[in-house]
Amino acid sequence: MLERAEIIRQKYLRHDKKFPHVWCPGCGNGIVMGALLRAVHSLGLDKDEVVLASGIGCSGRMPTYIDFNTIHTTHGRALTFATGIKLAKPELTVLTVMGDGDSTAIGGNHFIHAARRNINLTAIIINNATYGMTGGQYSPATPYGSKSTTSVYGHVEHAFNIAELAAAAGASFVARSTVYHATHLEQMIKKAIEKRGFSVMEIISNCHVQHGRRNKLGGAVEMINGFKEQSVTVAKAAKMTPAALEGKITIGVLADVDKPISTDEYRRIAEEAREKADNITKAIDKNGVKCYEE
Repeated sequence: MLERAEIIRQKYLRHDKKFPHVWCPGCGNGIVMGALLRAVHSLGLDKDEVVLASGIGCSGRMPTYIDFNTIHTTHGRALTFATGIKLAKPELTVLTVMGDGDSTAIGGNHFIHAARRNINLTAIIINNATYGMTGGQYSPATPYGSKSTTSVYGHVEHAFNIAELAAAAGASFVARSTVYHATHLEQMIKKAIEKRGFSVMEIISNCHVQHGRRNKLGGAVEMINGFKEQSVTVAKAAKMTPAALEGKITIGVLADVDKPISTDEYRRIAEEAREKADNITKAIDKNGVKCYEE
């Protein structure tokens, strides 16, 4: 295990350039990054054929530390950059990492339409229920009643269920895990990368400095252990009543379907258009009509 960890550290991290990292002690982002690197390593992917795009937020720093092809984009736009990369270079494995606010607030429109189009890439969403980097404002994933810097008397809005939103919008694969379940998390990320189509990996994480402190949820250890107590598997959840599932985190594969992939469809249409254009040119040449290019 230690030997594998050292191989991964040396192979995939920009350890001689970008460390120490900027994340708070106990932040779940490091657990997510480790699980992602182990998943990529176990899949045997060439790191030079992997792209990692991020937006703005604490998770946005992850491409700085990982030695893939990386791009740190503007707020809410990781999926738009990733879509362009995938359309231009469909042979690449394209991943995005986003926070709950980055992906479902300013980036919400891009998120649902990437799922609807079924673009062949993987969206990793680290859901810590707050805007951690900018001071602890509420996000679309902040639970009802929670306190934040922008809801000091308690949040009056209801949170998105990000995984259900992704499935309803058309994602081919949707899974959820937590930063407590590190091995399970690695397995789910691996499945998400392997799946062809738009894959969404929601990861429940802690922001003990902002969300946890204001809501008396304890420090990093207490919050992460809390995920263990709150979590139920998909199989167990299927046997529980809605009342019993209140406050629980359902972990595992939540959606897995096969459907046409937009990047494949674009290439098919492009080939058909090219073939028709060639046939028209041949017909014109055969009939002695000179073609002019504008």
